[in-house]
Amino acid sequence: MSVVEQNIGWMKAKRCDTNACVEVALIGQDIALRDSKDPSGPVLRFTRQEWDAFVAGVGAGDFAFE
Repeated sequence: MSVVEQNIGWMKAKRCDTNACVEVALIGQDIALRDSKDPSGPVLRFTRQEWDAFVAGVGAGDFAFE
C-alpha cells in the first residue's frame, strides 16, 4: 500500500492559509513530507534523526536566505 493510500494524519503548519505548503506525517518511526498542492505526488521520508537535525537547523537560522 502506498503512502497516499494509507490513512495517515498529514499536518500543515498553522500559519499555512493556502494550499501552497508542505505537509508532514509520522509513518512508523519515519517522518514523511509532501507538497500539499499534490497529495498524490511524491513523498520524501526522513529518519527521526535526520528530521530533528533539519528542524534544529531551521531554528538556528542555518537555512535563512539573506
